[in-house]
Amino acid sequence: MARVLISMPEKFLDEIDSVADSENRTRSELIREALRTYMYRSQVRTGKKAASNAEILEALLG
Repeated sequence: MARVLISMPEKFLDEIDSVADSENRTRSELIREALRTYMYRSQVRTGKKAASNAEILEALLG
């Protein structure tokens, strides 16, 4: 597995560690899940936007 080095404020890292500890997960697991969720939501938003644009275009051309 590849490793990535990121920088963040110490307070934010403390919050991440607190959540990870409360969920009995590692910091890496929590961050991977957060990124998966972000990417999924981004794809959903992009898909909805594309569908909306298609509807507008269809109405204009229709």
